[in-house]
Amino acid sequence: MDSISSLQPGTVLNNQQLCDIFQCSPQGGMRRSLKTNTLVVVTNHVASIYDDHWHGDAIHYTGMGQTGDMSLSFNQNKTLNESPDNGVSVHLFEVFKDKQYTYTGEVVRVAPPYQATQPDSQGTLRSVWLFPLKLKDAEALTVDETAARELFEQKVRKARKLSDTELRKRAENAPAQVGSRTGQTTVIPRSPYIAAYAKRRANGHCELCQQPAPFETKKGEPYLECHHIEWLAKGGDDSIENTVALCPNCHRKMHALNLSNDISTLIKISNN
Repeated sequence: MDSISSLQPGTVLNNQQLCDIFQCSPQGGMRRSLKTNTLVVVTNHVASIYDDHWHGDAIHYTGMGQTGDMSLSFNQNKTLNESPDNGVSVHLFEVFKDKQYTYTGEVVRVAPPYQATQPDSQGTLRSVWLFPLKLKDAEALTVDETAARELFEQKVRKARKLSDTELRKRAENAPAQVGSRTGQTTVIPRSPYIAAYAKRRANGHCELCQQPAPFETKKGEPYLECHHIEWLAKGGDDSIENTVALCPNCHRKMHALNLSNDISTLIKISNN
């Protein structure tokens, strides 16, 4: 692998290989190369302060800046904001496993950047810029469903360590609309903050039958499952008002019957 044109979606590189091919910096999530006239953007699903997320076939990529409000005129934010008119080709990599960069493909900005609220590196909420990017050749990258699930659970565990106030802030500012990634089955990403918040609100009890969780996890935590009152597959939001924590029995009941009385009960609980 010695040229950009020979890269195929799904190719996994280490950091040195990525730098050698694109002639770019070994650090950062946005790496501009004048030698190859490219901008490498990296979305790190393992360890990152940025909340990049997929909406259908477009990734909404968070701009550059560790602390404070982001600026569109700052470094590579300016490059991406001026793309594609500036002639710089943009290439997306995703990190599903530490130090492994999976090539997604060349992407193009398809809509103007817009602002959202995310925490910075110090945990302070700030205004960021998000850039909607789509694959240039419209090919979808196969995602490892097991790896995606493991990453989500890892993020939930980190979210559980936050204070009540901080967790609610993160959950309220999480994007309500979710997209999907193509794998052996469809992978729908969700916010770990909303999942952790729902379980904390439940306080160890199923929010439908009100009974204690049927057992504890290996870490000694009450076992409850998150459920979206209006299912994500049917257009429901990933929000604290649409997410509840249920025992496995009630969770299965909701998916099998989805009774209107149960839905009304859960809506009242989730909106309190």
